[in-house]
Amino acid sequence: MRSEIDSKLSVDGLVLRGGFNFVAGDEPPAGPSAVPAKSVLLVGQAGAAPWPHFLAWRETQAENLANPFDTWARQVIGEVAKRFCARDVSPSDRPYLPFQQWAIRAEGLKPSPLGILMHPEYGLWHAYRGALLFDVALDFPPAETPIHLCDACIGKPCMKACPVGAHSHAGFDYEGCLCLVRGVEGQGCMVQGCLDRNACPYGLAYRYPANVQAFHMRAFAGR
Repeated sequence: MRSEIDSKLSVDGLVLRGGFNFVAGDEPPAGPSAVPAKSVLLVGQAGAAPWPHFLAWRETQAENLANPFDTWARQVIGEVAKRFCARDVSPSDRPYLPFQQWAIRAEGLKPSPLGILMHPEYGLWHAYRGALLFDVALDFPPAETPIHLCDACIGKPCMKACPVGAHSHAGFDYEGCLCLVRGVEGQGCMVQGCLDRNACPYGLAYRYPANVQAFHMRAFAGR
């Protein structure tokens, strides 16, 4: 079934990003039958593969549509959920679901200094757009622990490119970053994307094009 789901998602540039069966001690959300789910499959992207599919869809929507990329992803994943008797959920659902913890468990990834999970192939250029919850347990291959590329990165350029030092060992300075990108000095960030993220040397083949990064930065800045 997973290969069929992956094939269906690939039509719109999305991919399955691993999954797992819930076990005793977990507190899974409700599955499609409104009882606690037995398993979850994460859905996301590698690089900017969904972008042309999203743009084609966007042309058919109202110009003032709120949160268009999230709306598009919900629609695509929701259609797949119906076809495969699953319940679809999104990272923006309230109350928030533990997507990052699910991702760590499903793919064995670890956070980078920026907080984004570091993928051994995609680097920082990937994302999780939703998940499929099932009433039944699924078969999963034995879990593997990928190499954490940040461990081998001595210089940590991702923590040195931001002019206001938004990322540090103390965490992410959200307000400082937001103030920068909304001001004159942050126009480079608004056009080209986060300087710290772009400074990472890994996964460059999957780096989002500048127009895609600018789209997400405008959303972050509330513009």
